[in-house]
Amino acid sequence: MLTHLCSACDKRQLIFPSQITAVADSDHGVLATFTCWCGAEQTAPLDLVPSRARGEKVLAA
Repeated sequence: MLTHLCSACDKRQLIFPSQITAVADSDHGVLATFTCWCGAEQTAPLDLVPSRARGEKVLAA
């Protein structure tokens, strides 16, 4: 899952794997293409290994 600020509906939405229609490599890294809840096709970087600041704590449930 990922969150995305949609350029069509201007809402931050939670995007589920079932909404992803394509994944492609580009000069800017891996990009995911998906359909927003509003129906608009969107593209966003897909960070498979997010970078973290040194010493930053992450809460995992």
